[in-house]
Amino acid sequence: MKKQRNISVELASTLPVEQQQTELVERKGIAHPDTMCDSIMEAVCIALCKEYNDRFGRILHHNIDKGMLVAGRTMPQPGGGKVIEPMKIIFGDRATYTHDGTVIQVGEIAEAAAKKWLRKNLRFVDPEVNIIYQNEIKPGSPELTDTFSRPVIGANDTSVGVGHAPRTETERLVFETEQYLNSNIFKYAYPETGKDIKVMAFRKNRDLTLTVAIAFVDRYIRDEKVYFEKKQIIQDNLTQFIRCKQENIDNVTVQINTLDDPERGAEGMYLTVLGTSAESGDGGQVGRGNRVNGLITFNRPQSLEAAAGKNPVNHVGKIYNVLSNEIARRIHKEVDGVKEVTVYLCSQIGQPLDEPLQASAKLILDENLHLDDIRDTVASIIQVELAYVGVFIEQLALGKYSIC
Repeated sequence: MKKQRNISVELASTLPVEQQQTELVERKGIAHPDTMCDSIMEAVCIALCKEYNDRFGRILHHNIDKGMLVAGRTMPQPGGGKVIEPMKIIFGDRATYTHDGTVIQVGEIAEAAAKKWLRKNLRFVDPEVNIIYQNEIKPGSPELTDTFSRPVIGANDTSVGVGHAPRTETERLVFETEQYLNSNIFKYAYPETGKDIKVMAFRKNRDLTLTVAIAFVDRYIRDEKVYFEKKQIIQDNLTQFIRCKQENIDNVTVQINTLDDPERGAEGMYLTVLGTSAESGDGGQVGRGNRVNGLITFNRPQSLEAAAGKNPVNHVGKIYNVLSNEIARRIHKEVDGVKEVTVYLCSQIGQPLDEPLQASAKLILDENLHLDDIRDTVASIIQVELAYVGVFIEQLALGKYSIC
């Protein structure tokens, strides 16, 4: 028997973001302290899912979404500086340490997952030397742990996930800019650039300004003259890259490291020893960076939930935020005439994940299309995605979906 789900499909009451006069979009690159936190805690979550599955045939209760990155101390200088005090990663929140008389080495698993991620993604950071690891993951409460033993595992909380499609041109350019700057080919051409990159876009009508922060690696910078020459070359390169990618944007202005001051010598340059501001200047925290779509989109509805590190079995702060984006992308791709769609999934604590309290899609349509023409098609897509939420969860537990 087909389940009766609370699904609504309606017209949105706002202008498409592309048609709004101003738009702001941000992306924090892979070595930004907040993105590092999100990525590492998600890696720990995936490692625990695998450990629980391998040992017990199912995922046990855990949430590793309270992690922090404490900045270290360095002395960057042209030609190469030094690390004075290592960074610290603090693993937080809850996990299952014992089950059926078997002990799970949660702390060791967390540390190993963090080191693996660091080796893969940050070429200047030695995870054995430049990082201290502090395990503050505690056992879960009996009530939360018990929910994983019930025949039907219900939502852990009453919360809302939100997703949208398609990306605007500004959103696409911001995402592609960071991906380009952190690509292997770019690092080969410009090894002096670290992976701590932040891109902020401001669009006014059809004029786009990109403010980009790039952490330079001091060992590749001989002096101030070399730094500012290389920065200008990279700025010209990036401007050309954006011009090749732009479609409806008329004018693009790219500015890099706008805090720089040539009159202040080494103090007026954005230099790092390890390629990340986390080495000295800035700490990080789960949930303060990119949303699950990889961007911070200030013109869009957004959830405040931190998806990274949350368990993929019943934590709607993760499941519904990722799923709503997948549903939105599918609606936009499969339903002709949908210019823009926003999907909301509202859970109710304890209720099955495939039966949200409310699932709704707000649509902006082409002028010649009426809502009644596509309402059932859109509702059917939502029905199917919710019906197969179990398969989606399995993929989420394997790390098949990006969360930052």
